[in-house]
Amino acid sequence: MISSALPVVLALAMAISGGLAAPAGAACFADYKAKQDHPLRLHYGVAEVSDNPCNTRAAARELAPRLAAGGWTLLNVLSTFGPEGLDERKASAGRYFLRY
Repeated sequence: MISSALPVVLALAMAISGGLAAPAGAACFADYKAKQDHPLRLHYGVAEVSDNPCNTRAAARELAPRLAAGGWTLLNVLSTFGPEGLDERKASAGRYFLRY
């Protein structure tokens, strides 16, 4: 009986995991910390980044030059997420919400 249920369980697991994967072309966002020197200034921000791939390493490569053009140095990318994570970060990012 157990062996006959295995294909059903595997099919269910594959369907669930496939549903959790981000679809191609999905929006990707990153939250990050940046600084300026002389005088020292820090900020927390949220930015839209490329979704290929949507991870912290790729986001850092993309954000560092954007921030540098504005006189900021990227300290670190905290996380990447989809549009569902925007609302909870908007107040914390303040004027740096989707600025860079």
